[in-house]
Amino acid sequence: MFFDASLPPDPQCAEAWCDDETEPEAFELPDTIDRLIEISSVVTMQAAQRLIGVDVLRREFLAAAVAHGRSLTDVVERSVRLEIAAALRVAENEAGVMLALGEALVDRYPAVLDSFAAARMTERHARTLVDALDALEPEFRTQILDPAIELAEELPVGAFRRRLNALAETVRATTLTARHDTALARRRVVLQPDHDAMTWVMALMPAVEAHAIWARATAIAKVLLAQDGEERTLDQLRADVMADLLIEGDTTSHPARARGIRATVAVTVPVLTLLDDASSGSEPALVEGVGPIPIARARELAGASEGWMRVLTHPETGMVLSVGRDRYRPPPALRRLVAWRADRCMAPGCGIPASRCQIDHRLAWEDGGETRLDNLNPLCIGHHTVKHHGGWRVLDVEGGYGAVEWISPTGRRYVVEPERKVPVFRTHGPTGPPPF
Repeated sequence: MFFDASLPPDPQCAEAWCDDETEPEAFELPDTIDRLIEISSVVTMQAAQRLIGVDVLRREFLAAAVAHGRSLTDVVERSVRLEIAAALRVAENEAGVMLALGEALVDRYPAVLDSFAAARMTERHARTLVDALDALEPEFRTQILDPAIELAEELPVGAFRRRLNALAETVRATTLTARHDTALARRRVVLQPDHDAMTWVMALMPAVEAHAIWARATAIAKVLLAQDGEERTLDQLRADVMADLLIEGDTTSHPARARGIRATVAVTVPVLTLLDDASSGSEPALVEGVGPIPIARARELAGASEGWMRVLTHPETGMVLSVGRDRYRPPPALRRLVAWRADRCMAPGCGIPASRCQIDHRLAWEDGGETRLDNLNPLCIGHHTVKHHGGWRVLDVEGGYGAVEWISPTGRRYVVEPERKVPVFRTHGPTGPPPF
């Protein structure tokens, strides 16, 4: 079960990194990966047992306090926290987190504990799931518990967190408008002094407007960054642009190419949601990079505003019905559709937003690959480099609506699903009518 660092690396595995033509099936999977998975599973199971033990200790302390006529629960819990911190040589704060997580798993979410203790999910997954469940209103917790556990057992932590948030917002869609109205009353601008004659200006505002502000400032800053002789960083330029816009009200001091830039934000709305008020189980409207928004705001953005890319989806299949193609020349529209579909870098476990990624030809251009939707995916710079030079192969998943399969140098396969589905329209053929 344990590694022997004195052993030389497997020569077959080493060859796989430098021979792109080798079929992964042609060589055996290395024992090292299997042993790493086994050790990680054991560590996960031991982590679960540790939390169970922490909760047992908490119960013993509380029972002893009751037996001796002491009813100060907070004092007892502080005592057991100190005991755990001293015994395990960790900070009391960490001991407190362990106590809270152990109590939640044992008392409120035993189904999560069962999966965690069997190493079907990691401790990070369990912590993320408990935090999300505790943040939900009690009436919604049971609705997402089982599907959330399935997601935790299937997805990497980052992808799981995003899907879990979407799942929670779906069941909370009926209360979103009221919650947003309450939060809207808290909007404000805060001035916070910093060091060396600097000050933070922080604004709490609706997420849609905040995202649009950031996008416009970034777009202008990138144009300025490309100017000859520009020495400021993107962060510095973005700050300067925002100051120009707020103080002067325009960007006349910028080059012509940087003026007139406006933010474009993708709003995804299930088509039937535009017709009726959101009801239980309905899909909420989503803003790219922001999250769910009230349906009244979605109707406004999807119907009239000029600065938004409108994306209508079928309420059951998720198929795209419209992406407002009349707003863009084909290349920009295609690029936005590729990013919208994936939402993130399409490498296994990566959480970098598609807006910060490069658009990659799955089948390289020089190898005959075409610039079309089913051959394009967003990849961050690091994973783009790994795909082309790290010995990995990337294939389409048949019928996967944009899903891709990464094959590692050791032959292991990892399927990455896009955030949203885009249908493939086929002409009527000999095998029958088209599926859509």
